[in-house]
Amino acid sequence: MDAISKKDTGKHFVAIFGGAVAGSEAAYQLASRGIVVTVFEQSTLPYGKIEDGLPKWHHKLRDQEEQKIDGKIDHPNIWYVPNVRLGIDISFEELRQWGFSAIILATGAWRDRQLPIEGLEDYVGNGIYYQNPFVYWFNHKHEPGFNGPAYKIQDDAVVIGGGLASLDVVKILMIETVGAALEKRGIESDMFTLEKKGIGPTLESMDLTLDDLELKGCTLYYRRRAIDMPLSPMPADTPEKLEKAQNVRQKILDNFQRKYLFRFVPNSTPVDKILHEGRLTGIRFQKTRIEGERVRPIENEYFDVETPMVISSIGSIPEKIEGLPWQGQVFKITDPKTCLIEGFDNVFAIGNAVTGKGNINESVKHSREISTGIIDNFFEWQQGEYENWHHQTVSKVDRDIDQIIGRIENQEGLPENVYNEILEKVSRMQKKTGYDGNYRQWIEKHLPVRLENVSG
Repeated sequence: MDAISKKDTGKHFVAIFGGAVAGSEAAYQLASRGIVVTVFEQSTLPYGKIEDGLPKWHHKLRDQEEQKIDGKIDHPNIWYVPNVRLGIDISFEELRQWGFSAIILATGAWRDRQLPIEGLEDYVGNGIYYQNPFVYWFNHKHEPGFNGPAYKIQDDAVVIGGGLASLDVVKILMIETVGAALEKRGIESDMFTLEKKGIGPTLESMDLTLDDLELKGCTLYYRRRAIDMPLSPMPADTPEKLEKAQNVRQKILDNFQRKYLFRFVPNSTPVDKILHEGRLTGIRFQKTRIEGERVRPIENEYFDVETPMVISSIGSIPEKIEGLPWQGQVFKITDPKTCLIEGFDNVFAIGNAVTGKGNINESVKHSREISTGIIDNFFEWQQGEYENWHHQTVSKVDRDIDQIIGRIENQEGLPENVYNEILEKVSRMQKKTGYDGNYRQWIEKHLPVRLENVSG
């Protein structure tokens, strides 16, 4: 929305931080009811994990979902302000002084949950790496002038996880190492083919194996069993349904291993680090057993794994923001119906800022049955799950925003001078970031180079 030239279109003015799935939906619902909204986005583009956390082989789905976000934010009652991070570029206390009718946090969950090993964080980037920056690198490293985090992919890497997001990490590792090994042999390959067709079938068609390429492949370590992995949305509320769901989970993992040629070690939880000459060179694991829903470490059952690279993929949580209360790993909520943050009467949280489920895959919960065909084609199954996650997030935001709008509309409207002062401050912040008010032109100018276009 153009800055100060726009007419006062409502008595309330709401600030939303985060422009991705949850933030754009909340903004659109508010704007559609005549409430003026400013969407503050920490990045240049508002797409969040659709752009930076959804592996780039899902490019058709990415484009589809980003177009939905564009259609919502490009609304005459919405002011977009890119490159503003709450707690960094503006403090929460300063923001409150602006006088907004309400503040809604849709900041998502970008902070990797730390592995519970004392002193491990001292070796981040020096043997141990985390999923969020790793996938960000994978998605953007092909872009001209990319200056983000850099990773030297190593064979025989260790991935610690167990959810669908950890399988994305496994796929990236296998695609990168096999692609590089084929290139050394003068064999052309591309990421999209290796992902879609699978590494196993691709190598088989070339009469090659991992041994021929002098590769071991990576290994996924999981603290539970294969049958416990969250790979199937099938209901498991009876013993019969649980058995069926467990069989499906095992089949999905088996198919996935055949397709991407990684190793899997269940019932193993990380407990200590292995160091050599100031670098992390391995992980000590403890064996576990499953008792009902609980994971029980087995006393004195340890084993060491030497590896050149460890990637942790055990989930994501929201970033802490100074001035806001915290409970566990999420914002402290006093009213679950409106997601009102404790200690405030007009500050709310929605989406992953509430749930702490930052991995798109891990946020998916529904009850539809999976056909055998979809199980066999894991790519299509994953794509369907991503779409379902988006739809469920939007539906939940719609329910939450109805409650929030009710609270806003019960408040007294902003005085004209406060409303205009907010407009002035938003306008100045837009100009500071270089945003001229034309949302579509901004997106077109800043959209990254797409690998599928480079690849032809």
